[in-house]
Amino acid sequence: MAELDQTPVAGNGLLDRRIFLKAGVAGGAALLTAQAGGVEREAWMKMPGAPMSDNGVPSAHEAHVKRLAVSSQPGTTGTGVSRTPLEFLDGLITPSRLHFERHHSGIPDINPDEHRLVIHGMVERPLSFSLEALARYPIKSRIQFLECSGNSGGLIAPEPIQQSCGVLHGLVAASEWGGVPLSVLLDEAGVKPGAKWIIADGADAAMMSRSVPLAKVMDDAIVALYQNGERLRPGNGYPMRLFLPGWEGNACVKWLRTIKVMNQPAMTKDETSKYSDLNEEGIARLFTFPMGVKSIITNPSHGFTMGPAGPYQVSGIAWSGSGRIRRVEVSADGGGSWADAALDEHVLSRCLTRFRSAWRWDGGPAVIMSRATDDAGNVQPTRRAVLEGRANGAFYHYNGIQAWAVSAVGEVTNVYA
Repeated sequence: MAELDQTPVAGNGLLDRRIFLKAGVAGGAALLTAQAGGVEREAWMKMPGAPMSDNGVPSAHEAHVKRLAVSSQPGTTGTGVSRTPLEFLDGLITPSRLHFERHHSGIPDINPDEHRLVIHGMVERPLSFSLEALARYPIKSRIQFLECSGNSGGLIAPEPIQQSCGVLHGLVAASEWGGVPLSVLLDEAGVKPGAKWIIADGADAAMMSRSVPLAKVMDDAIVALYQNGERLRPGNGYPMRLFLPGWEGNACVKWLRTIKVMNQPAMTKDETSKYSDLNEEGIARLFTFPMGVKSIITNPSHGFTMGPAGPYQVSGIAWSGSGRIRRVEVSADGGGSWADAALDEHVLSRCLTRFRSAWRWDGGPAVIMSRATDDAGNVQPTRRAVLEGRANGAFYHYNGIQAWAVSAVGEVTNVYA
């Protein structure tokens, strides 16, 4: 195998991204090879294995990989969040069982045979669709991210919260979403002149509802019926949900029940007192739907302990509600210098993108960071820039750069840099 030049390209030992772009490169790592004839058979090779089942489950050795920080508000059992364990995942698609959830009044047990999606308001023909009826329409699928607008909000705290990557940033995930374009259904209903908004209403006990501009709906919104190839799971909206690529998760109403076409927004509680951005002058900015460009190093991250000094892979995810990720840079000296990371092969619009960087850790203190740029030219801001002008406690739509400190003994913690 050819050896790649391992001269650092940025401060504190960051190596060239081509290590992850060229096949057949050893990259300085030691390779262990063995011939089958000289290896003793393990115990599990000496008897038949477990029988087949009708539903696959993860290995018992991966029982620690589960949703994180599952919590409900006091006095409730289903009003709260659970988070994606980002630090244990790779690639860009999140397994459905690990996709984060956010509920406002629990998960309704909906009989799909009785559930209907009703389109009414400023339309020529009010329509009602059963799940069976929707299945007859053309279905489109796309792999895209979904992020709660409260994701990463803990980083507004005055002192860094010492929690894992998944606990801090795990209200984001990416799936293959399959469903019927909402524009098709609205065209059939006949939208009247003057209509500019829809109001999407959910079938949960909270009757979650959000206003969405009609322009977005006619562009790329879908009534999602499938997630990662299977029917939606109850916690993510079964039997149908609204999906708005690149926009905040709260607007992607689960258990979708009605679509009312209007000439103005409804100004519901979840788009005025909640999910709005308050500035230091007490003025709230409403309808900040698109999620900003963002990246997170998932490995190494808080809770990890480095091994001996030497080469390591730094890996993470980047995404943007405005389009594709064009570039991710990584720093190992607290932002003093930056080097381009390698992006995995699949770089999709409004989707998680996996990035990787080679780092030769010298065994001393370091601060590692990532910074993403999307194809619209948006660059991920610093924490200081994100917080400038915000009111105290305003935590929605946080997309500042995350910094992880590596100590001289290899322990990784959350820091502000």
